[in-house]
Amino acid sequence: MASSLTKDAAGNTGGKTFFGHPRGLATLFMTEMWERFSFYGMRALLVLYLTAAASEGGMGMAASTAVALYSVYNATVYLMSMPGGWLGDRVWGPRKTVSISAGVIMVGHALLAVGVNALFFVGLVFIGVGSGLLKANISTMVGHLYKGPEDPRRDGGFTVFYMGINVGGFSAPLLIGWAGEKVSWHLGFGLAAVGMGLGLIQFLYGSRHLAAESSAIPNPLTAPERSRAIRNLVLTVVVLAVFYAAIVFADLFTIDWVLWPVSILGLLLPTYLFTRMRRDREVTGEEKSKLTAYIWFFVAAAIFWMIFDQAGSTLNLFAEENTSKSLLGITFPTSWFQSINSLWVMILAPVLAALWVKLGRRNPSTTTKFSIGLIGIGASFGLMMLAMGAASGGVQVSPMWLIMVYLIQTIAELCLSPVGLSVTTKLAPAKYASQLMGVWFLAVTAGDCVFAIVKLIVGDAASGTTGFAVQGIIAALAGVAFLAARNKMRPLLGSVK
Repeated sequence: MASSLTKDAAGNTGGKTFFGHPRGLATLFMTEMWERFSFYGMRALLVLYLTAAASEGGMGMAASTAVALYSVYNATVYLMSMPGGWLGDRVWGPRKTVSISAGVIMVGHALLAVGVNALFFVGLVFIGVGSGLLKANISTMVGHLYKGPEDPRRDGGFTVFYMGINVGGFSAPLLIGWAGEKVSWHLGFGLAAVGMGLGLIQFLYGSRHLAAESSAIPNPLTAPERSRAIRNLVLTVVVLAVFYAAIVFADLFTIDWVLWPVSILGLLLPTYLFTRMRRDREVTGEEKSKLTAYIWFFVAAAIFWMIFDQAGSTLNLFAEENTSKSLLGITFPTSWFQSINSLWVMILAPVLAALWVKLGRRNPSTTTKFSIGLIGIGASFGLMMLAMGAASGGVQVSPMWLIMVYLIQTIAELCLSPVGLSVTTKLAPAKYASQLMGVWFLAVTAGDCVFAIVKLIVGDAASGTTGFAVQGIIAALAGVAFLAARNKMRPLLGSVK
């Protein structure tokens, strides 16, 4: 910590700073770290627990169903970022929304720890909803700490904040994964609840250091809008309750009645939003041109996340069933593989950031970086195809296979993900600047939902040698096509490079 006598955006004077940044950044850093700790720790155990035999304390679910459930759950987190942003902007304000969502997440993890199957699925809903609400608002509060976009500390502040994500993502599987696999599944889920509880406590305690703007409601609902919103919410809940009650009473309910509707919704929602934006008469011709180009970036990102997000599902099962859990004389649980991506990010992110700066004018264009990301994620599944081949006949392959897969995926992620956030802000129509950022998160939802649907249709074949090969080829070809089309896309991008 370093002392500072300047007044920051949160109104602090003469106090301590957080690595030269407003003290409120420490509060948000720790909140995000603990939220990611609980999220990634639970995620490292989820598919392993769902597929473990009842005699081992698990639920004995078929692998194809468990993977589809995992994909839909992951999609729900990003799907809820849209209503989360709406609640922060129009109902509660970002600070109150984060407080409520952190409590919801904590309760969700506690329900997972109880050991009752029905409550387990309710807990997943709580975590998915809460994580989506928190994700949409906490980054906004980081921006509130600084005096506008011109504040020279702003980019550095987001970099520090981003490190909180990876600290949580790296440490969670090491502790929660070990506790869940070696002691008790429900102890692991309980530790995730404790982690989120600690995050909530320190957020409430440290919220006095946040900017006053974080408590404000930017665009509060009018009385008629509030009444209409409540009426629509109640109507939706009643319709869903009646529909699912009828299915249950008819003894027709299976998990597919949840997986299919959410998967389809995850594809229909971004389609609807893009259509509405393009038909809006207040969107100029130039903005529509950029929006057309952005749709291609969105589709590319969905293909990328379709593969990348299988780290906690198909790759985790490969680690459990086909990979040796011993390296350099150290034996470790399967869930520890989930720490590798965050470790690679912490190692490689500064290297790639420095490389982009050093290249200067030779820095690859946005389309080129997206192409590298797609080809890279495709190559990672090409390597997984070889790993599956090496594991044929029940052979336990070296952990280095997965370590190298995660290395390739991390490089691809660092080429595509930060660039995607940047291009979203550059191509968004003025009227939809904030909403298009929410749509960017829906690319994750769309990718996860596509894979969930594929998994529900073809089952385990989607995660076999052929399945890895097909997905890898699709991503790589998409990357090559994206690169080949860059000259045709350039007129649509306008001044965006």
